[in-house]
This record gives sequence, structure tokens and C-alpha cells, in this order.
Amino acid sequence: MMKVLIADDQELIRESLRIVLDSKKNIEVTDAVANGQEVLRSIKECVPDIILMDIRMPKMDGVQCTQIVKELNPAIKIIILTTFDDDEFVYDALKFGASGYLLKGVSMDGLVEAIETVYSGRAMINPDIATKVVRLFSQMAQGDHSIHVEEKLVLELTKAEWKIIREVGKGASNKEIAEALFLSEGTVRNYLSTILNKLQLRDRTQLAIWVVQSHEFKNQQKVSGK
Repeated sequence: MMKVLIADDQELIRESLRIVLDSKKNIEVTDAVANGQEVLRSIKECVPDIILMDIRMPKMDGVQCTQIVKELNPAIKIIILTTFDDDEFVYDALKFGASGYLLKGVSMDGLVEAIETVYSGRAMINPDIATKVVRLFSQMAQGDHSIHVEEKLVLELTKAEWKIIREVGKGASNKEIAEALFLSEGTVRNYLSTILNKLQLRDRTQLAIWVVQSHEFKNQQKVSGK
């Protein structure tokens, strides 16, 4: 049973989410709150597996709350719910440990899939904003927000794994990677898990940041002619 806490300052949204998610056999909604301060209170009473976190809330927004929650309990996973125009919040939310970033307009099936994906330990970024996220990571690559991987770990990557990494660098979803490389989504997930283990990275988000910063990745692009 996946325990989910909902945080959104719009009562209609949070109560609608509560009703829909409570109807799922494998999900239990622990609480539905209106701001970050209430999130911190709620997780003391009942620790959720996942928080659906609105990024714009009064008193304490989703970014600040994400930072505090991850400091208090790193095991709690956070999916940020936002609108298409919240670009300035993307990096901070992911930097502080959010595992997912979804548009509020996502379908309920898509939301449940994201919860299941994040619960299993993977990251989930809505395909509609993946390009924005990758562009932001490219900008970060010019700054000081580096993800470092030891060279000896990079040398362990196979050609097949580099194909997956190139697609992650383009902001492709698992489904898009599977279609591009003629693989099943399950195979793509297995490849990503192996890649993360080899590079000692926490999740897909760190991999994406490393990809756009990596000289090794650029060299692989030249070798492949892409």
C-alpha cells in the first residue's frame, strides 16, 4: 500500500485528488493539506511514502517545503505539481530532492503511474516539460551545479547503455526511448537502473544533469555522428 500526502492550496483540487486516489486499491491518502507548514505537521503524525506537492502555496511554498522534508526524512519521495509557466522553480525543486515534476493537467491515470514510478525509486518528469527541463540543465552546465562521476565508472558503460544515455540527454521519456531504440519500456527501465548503479547516481534527474555537463557524453556524440 502506497501512502500519499496531498498538498495544494486549492481545496477543490486537493479534495478531488483525495477522492480519486482513495479509490485506488494500492493507495492510501494520509492527509490533504493547504500549505507547506501543514505538510510538516502532517508528516509528524503519519509518515507518507510520497507527497504530491503543489509548487505555489501560501505560508510555505513547495520548493521550501521540499527542502525541509528531505532534510527531515530523505526517504519521503516528492512529486511536484505545477503549471507550465513555473520554469524558475524547476531546478530548485529537483535540486532539493524532488523525484517527479508533473503538470497539474496530467490525467489521473498518468498521475497514478507517476506515483507508482516514484514509489519504485525512479524519477518521473512529465514529457510535456521534459524539453524545458533539459534546457534548464544545459544552462546549469554553465554554472557551478555540477554532478561529478569518476572516470573509471564511465569507462564501464557499454555502447547499448550510451544509446540510452543519449536519449535521456534529449529529454526523452521511457516510452520515447523504447520507441527510438526498438526496445520494451521494461528493458529501458532495466538499462536505466544499471546505468544509475554503475555511475553511482541517485536518480534519472542526476543522470540528466550529468549528461548535459559531461565531456564523455559530448565525445560519444562525436563518435556516433550525432
